[in-house]
Amino acid sequence: MKKNVFASVTALVILICLLCGCNQPADVTVSVPEESSRPVTDKLPVASPDSKSATDFAVRLFKASNEEGKNTLISPLSVLVALSMTANGAAENTLVQMENVLGMPVDELNGFIKAYSASLPRGEKYKLNLANSIWLDNGFPANDEFLQTNTDYYGAGIYERPFNDDKTLDEINDWVNKKTEEMIPEILDEIPEDAVMYLINALAFEAEWEEMYGEYSVRENEFTKENGEKQTIQMMYSIESKYISDENAEGFIKYYKDGKYAFAVLKPKEGMSVAEYVETLNGEKLNQTLSEAQSISVNAGLPKFETEYDVEMSDILKAMGMTDAFDKNVADFTGISTLKGEELFIGRVLHKTFISVCEKGTKAGAATVVEVQDECAPMYEKTIILDSPFVYMLIDCENNIPFFIGTLMSVDFE
Repeated sequence: MKKNVFASVTALVILICLLCGCNQPADVTVSVPEESSRPVTDKLPVASPDSKSATDFAVRLFKASNEEGKNTLISPLSVLVALSMTANGAAENTLVQMENVLGMPVDELNGFIKAYSASLPRGEKYKLNLANSIWLDNGFPANDEFLQTNTDYYGAGIYERPFNDDKTLDEINDWVNKKTEEMIPEILDEIPEDAVMYLINALAFEAEWEEMYGEYSVRENEFTKENGEKQTIQMMYSIESKYISDENAEGFIKYYKDGKYAFAVLKPKEGMSVAEYVETLNGEKLNQTLSEAQSISVNAGLPKFETEYDVEMSDILKAMGMTDAFDKNVADFTGISTLKGEELFIGRVLHKTFISVCEKGTKAGAATVVEVQDECAPMYEKTIILDSPFVYMLIDCENNIPFFIGTLMSVDFE
């Protein structure tokens, strides 16, 4: 993975397969399209109902994905976008379960994601970009309405290719590489014989800190893991102006340029493990914690760190209530294709992520493959040194949506 400084990337791929084979006609391409500083206030904006639903999904997915004792990192926004695209082809109970897990009816999801994508702030030192595409095996009878909905609301480009040609594999990987600014040069190592469609979402984040760390702001310190083991790390020190807390944790918000995006941390109070703290979280609570940030001076210490994470999400999504989509006997994706809907079902959901936090800013990357088969408080100074495990997230300050969220249980930096 090429590590461009300050770029964070998410690529989300949905692979749709059939147990039977498909004919391979000629190759075709279908082309489809693709402010000011934050106000001085004690509180961040209160999120809209749709944003609250998105945050609630983010927290539920994070809780279901968290592995005790391990560094965890997911991109719930990317998962939300790709599964919402897929939900446009679901019907009956399959659709009901997907909407329940995603937190909104599919029509509301479509409108919310379209409006959200169009409103994303971009500046000279920061940006958050979303890109989507759908790749069809030549001859696969995709429903025009399904494709049109995903182009209208998600700006998805449509590409028809022979999936039995290695050039198609290269072309898909090249698209992902370009849209993720070379952060993820390869998302697929093969195209299975029963694959008929890929739905891909790429999310690219790039930002510099509002206040960068100077040369003398970085010093050696110790990081103590939950098992008592100590690590020598590089700690970045600063004075931050936003303090956040709930009954079980406290932390701070560190802004990127112009205050449109931010890095937020919550360190559990003494005696509580990160896993125990994660279990106390819910979307409403996190929204409240972020929106009620207090203007208190915080003497902050943040480790330089890099972490990678990967997980197969099928069991996680099943546990959240999305079971029919993975069951070939009951899954209903009649909206995707003119083929019988019961022949399509989700086989696997693979998710990989990367984040790097250093003096100048942050970069993070993620790749997810979903395989569908036919088979106001008083002013006082706080000191928060992150020298033990904590929860962190990258947030959109205007909506309080965490588009990356994870735990740091141990520190590594190249």
